[in-house]
Amino acid sequence: MEQTFATWLLPIVGVIVGIVIGYLIARNSAPNSTQRQVDELQERLDTYQSEVVTHFNTTASLLRKLTNSYQDMQDHLSEGADKLALDEQTRQRLQAALHSEENHSHRERLSSPTFTEPPKDYAPKDADVPGTLHENFGLKSKH
Repeated sequence: MEQTFATWLLPIVGVIVGIVIGYLIARNSAPNSTQRQVDELQERLDTYQSEVVTHFNTTASLLRKLTNSYQDMQDHLSEGADKLALDEQTRQRLQAALHSEENHSHRERLSSPTFTEPPKDYAPKDADVPGTLHENFGLKSKH
């Protein structure tokens, strides 16, 4: 009986020790892999956020340059109108044209359309013919 007990005890102890060793190895190796993946994803997110910030900073800088160039062009045209106009009346007309063109372009973009009637969803008809929504439309009369 002792021999059969020992015969069963050794494999059971071996299986238990194997399970414990396997559990310890799995527990120690899995967090490193998961942590490595989390660190990699965090690094990718940080890189992406940095690229987004750089993109919008560059866009803002280019927009500032565009605005300054537009203002420089307006100033140049205004100075040219002052220097090159032959008389005061011409100078005033040029200045007024520069300023009205600037204001007109802003107003034109912001104004609503003048024709606001919605499109018709029916065909035109004669006055004595019933419309397509009339209850007798398409029915022949019984006279």
